[in-house]
Amino acid sequence: MTMHSVYMCCFIKSNSKTKDILLVDKHHKFIEDHGVRLVKSFKLATGRDLFPLRQEQLGTGDDLTVGQQLFSAPQIIVSHDGCEDPLLNYGNRAALELWDMTWDEFIGTPSRYTAEPQERNDRSSMLEQAKVKGYIDNYQGIRISSKGRRFMIRNAIIWSVPAFNNGKTGQAATFSEWYFCD
Repeated sequence: MTMHSVYMCCFIKSNSKTKDILLVDKHHKFIEDHGVRLVKSFKLATGRDLFPLRQEQLGTGDDLTVGQQLFSAPQIIVSHDGCEDPLLNYGNRAALELWDMTWDEFIGTPSRYTAEPQERNDRSSMLEQAKVKGYIDNYQGIRISSKGRRFMIRNAIIWSVPAFNNGKTGQAATFSEWYFCD
């Protein structure tokens, strides 16, 4: 089974507002577990919250799960697995829009493709530093969308994410500062 078959994402209309809702047929537990893993590992690594969880909605009729809140967060949140050539395994709505990709296109893409070939050595060095230290912040670098649009990310935080299913530890990144270079 590929990662593409694990996730489904769609937009549902509710009360005249579009809400981002993660739908994950039989893999709902994986999506929620990964969302919780990202939130907890960020807090453990940095001592800060990844984003303000809307706790008041948890346990009410308007529940938004951690996974749904993560997908709807305004900042970019991405992660990749711990393989030798890491594959993207999560991107929230903001990340999908920035990289000009659908969920199915994004998931399973080698994460090195988020940077141009001439930027990949710097990217690899940064990922190694984050692996050794547990996290780094204030990272900046040039990235490229699927349509060739170059953009600079600034003040990115990269941290280690614990493995699941006996896999290797992956990494995640978040940032809210970026601008197109072209």
